[in-house]
Amino acid sequence: MKVGESMKFNTALLHQNFNGEEFTGSTVMPIYQVSAFAHESAEKLEKVFNNKAPGFAYTRISNPTVDSFEKRVAAMENGIGAVACSSGMAAVTMSLLNILESGDEIIAGSGLFGGTIDLFGDLKALGITTRFVQNVTAEEIEPLINHKTKAVFAELIGNPKLDVVDLKKVSELVHSHGIPLIIDSTTATPYLIHPFEYGADVVVHSSSKYINGGGNAISGIIIDSGNFRWENLRCKGLEEYRRYGKFAYLAKLRNGIWRNVGGCLAPMNAFMNSVGLETLGLRMERLCYNALKLAEFLDSTDGIEVNYPALKSSPYYELVQKQFGGKGGAILTIRTGSKEKAFKLINSLKYAVNATNIGDIRTLVIHPASTIYTHNSEEQKKNAGVYDDTIRISIGIEDIADLIEDFSQAIEKMED
Repeated sequence: MKVGESMKFNTALLHQNFNGEEFTGSTVMPIYQVSAFAHESAEKLEKVFNNKAPGFAYTRISNPTVDSFEKRVAAMENGIGAVACSSGMAAVTMSLLNILESGDEIIAGSGLFGGTIDLFGDLKALGITTRFVQNVTAEEIEPLINHKTKAVFAELIGNPKLDVVDLKKVSELVHSHGIPLIIDSTTATPYLIHPFEYGADVVVHSSSKYINGGGNAISGIIIDSGNFRWENLRCKGLEEYRRYGKFAYLAKLRNGIWRNVGGCLAPMNAFMNSVGLETLGLRMERLCYNALKLAEFLDSTDGIEVNYPALKSSPYYELVQKQFGGKGGAILTIRTGSKEKAFKLINSLKYAVNATNIGDIRTLVIHPASTIYTHNSEEQKKNAGVYDDTIRISIGIEDIADLIEDFSQAIEKMED
């Protein structure tokens, strides 16, 4: 059942592909905090290990709590299946390495999270080249496509650049070349958009962020749309999985590099993320409202330059109206004029917490240049929209009047 066919978004978060646990009648999936699962016979365990019978054998491979979380997120994104990982970065890594080999190339946007940029640097040692475009548009991507290109990767709303990808245009181009489009939709969330409806083939979430919502559990998840014809992708590693048809990508992922690297999600973290998932719609409604109101206030404040895609002054305003229904997500960035002023503003805030996360119910602020981009070059920082005077603001659910008052007094102290 797809979101919207017979259930609205918030109802689906609670009831779609989830009915609690039948064995005990528990209304939430319990935490199966166990390493291994016993079976009544060697024959049964053999079948489970060889995917010939349902069941669980070892939590690194599968676990009931994690399995429930995967199914709920797959249903939420209208995908055919999902694989949960130990972190968002593990999910990004596994989503790519599942189809990449030495000599292959990726095309990616330059406005990526600093950790993802670092990852692409690490892939060089494996013989995998990343070709960066300034903006993820069909016009910039097309000249870089060649016979070595195996994937196009982008953040749907860049973090912290806040550039927005036109999914329909980009997906039409990459599909015309037989290449899959892998989208990190962490900052957009399924509340704003279902990327598969716009042509994305694989969606990745750092579910530590908005899906969890409480800042209490690290995790990531990979979802396959089931629409890409994986049997046509030039990838030797996919050959033995082509018989699975539209499930080839997930079958290879679960039985290959994901299983062997061991980046599995802990049952406790799966439980915390499942609980957070149920209020995603309610939180995102408030977060997007708060973000726009604070952005509008800051945009009218002297000495502050604001970047938020739902502002009318943003170059992405029209695309936000068309693609996200007018909501711009819950992150904005500001420039203060100098690093010293940025630090002074951050240190003067009463409610906003100086921490390196996004998607929390609390408002969080950080100076990206000196923290999450500390390992990146000056050119990489500039391409990601990170400058010495940049502050990233991850909006929380506080009363907007309090947030505006807090930033107002901090800006006054910054100017003293």
